[in-house]
Amino acid sequence: MRSVSQQQEQWSSKLGFVFATAGTAIGLGAIWKFPYIAGTSGGGAFFLLFLLFTFLIGLPLLIGEFVLGRTTGKEAVSTYKELAPKSFWPITGWIGVVACFLILSFYSVIGGWSLLYILETLTGQMNNLTVEQLSNKFGEMIASPWRALGAQALFMLMTIYVISKGVQSGIERASKIMMPALLILLVIIAARSLTLEGAWEGVQFLLKPQWSNIQSDTILFALGQAFFALSLGVSVMVTYSSYVSKKQNLPLTATIIGVMNIIVALLAGLMIFPGVFTFGLEPSEGPALIFVVLPTIFNQMPLGTLFMLAFFILFFFAALTSAFSLLEIIVATFSKGDQQKRVKFSWGIGTIIFIVGIPSALSYGVLADFQLFNLTFFDSLDYLASNILLPVGALLVALFITRKVPKERLLNEIKQGSNVGMRFFACWYFLVKYMIPLAIIIIFLDVLGVFQLFF
Repeated sequence: MRSVSQQQEQWSSKLGFVFATAGTAIGLGAIWKFPYIAGTSGGGAFFLLFLLFTFLIGLPLLIGEFVLGRTTGKEAVSTYKELAPKSFWPITGWIGVVACFLILSFYSVIGGWSLLYILETLTGQMNNLTVEQLSNKFGEMIASPWRALGAQALFMLMTIYVISKGVQSGIERASKIMMPALLILLVIIAARSLTLEGAWEGVQFLLKPQWSNIQSDTILFALGQAFFALSLGVSVMVTYSSYVSKKQNLPLTATIIGVMNIIVALLAGLMIFPGVFTFGLEPSEGPALIFVVLPTIFNQMPLGTLFMLAFFILFFFAALTSAFSLLEIIVATFSKGDQQKRVKFSWGIGTIIFIVGIPSALSYGVLADFQLFNLTFFDSLDYLASNILLPVGALLVALFITRKVPKERLLNEIKQGSNVGMRFFACWYFLVKYMIPLAIIIIFLDVLGVFQLFF
């Protein structure tokens, strides 16, 4: 019999589960990464591919991960072990653990940047600066090793503290506050950006596809962003759904999260691109885009300092909600529901992640000249996690769901808490069994240049 400390925690309410899962999905992936990836990948064409991949691949896979986690009530690695004992399939869960570890090691760097910008705004250091001055300030800030490392360490301490508190007292309580605040601020800032002179040009860049911009890398990045934005392929949602009750409507919850994710990505684009074209910047600016464009917009508007402070607090919220899910998956894998072990593993693993993240924090300073495959250490980890580990993990999850879990068990689990019929189930099962693996394999082969050998 399990002790009290070993009892599996659960979300306290349906809304708590929605906010927590939305928090991990609608975090930096939507607010920081989507605008700069869209900017470097063709704007409207990328956004259209992102929409298609989200609805046809992301949502079915999200439902599948929900089903896996709830059917066993265990974190990801244990879920695969229970459903496919004495097989290689638990490696799917371990791929997720490794991916979460790597992602958090560089996500914590961005979270640290958000803290630095909050401090700079509070002290008035961002007021009345030109685009060039803001760009230089960003470069100087992230190039300073002690500032970058100190901010990263503080961000990790906050993340570790919340995760050590557990599911209800930590993740759920924080998400219930952060998610509504994030959405409200996003709407306000996007509305202000749309009043800028170059707003329409920015809207067209984001929403009007230029088909000549679509290349194999564009397709891969859109697929990776769909997985990244919904936290798919790393078994985050398998673990989160293991804490949910049988009364939760999984298809509906997945749809809500998918739609919210697209709305937030759209709002993030509408925050950024009107300013990009108004102030003559390049949409392909990269990761720095959000730290240069938005302060420029705020400096042009009444109460701009207040809006700037609100945004970077929002950005900090987004970074934290993403970080919670990433660390939770790793800690849950090792603690196995034991609260005493949770505290120990939270601090131990969090410290190791900070250490591994040090080269990423220094990638724009003392390690700027150190490159892997023509990428900085920071960018190489991002590419490995987003464009390789996530799609491979998603492929394995899709294969596992339809080849190792009995069809009747899947149907019964999906119907728990919902009234979906056989037609919905048959469509979902077809997409997961055939379309998702096929799409991922084709895109990988295209990126590797296999088709060029024949055409």
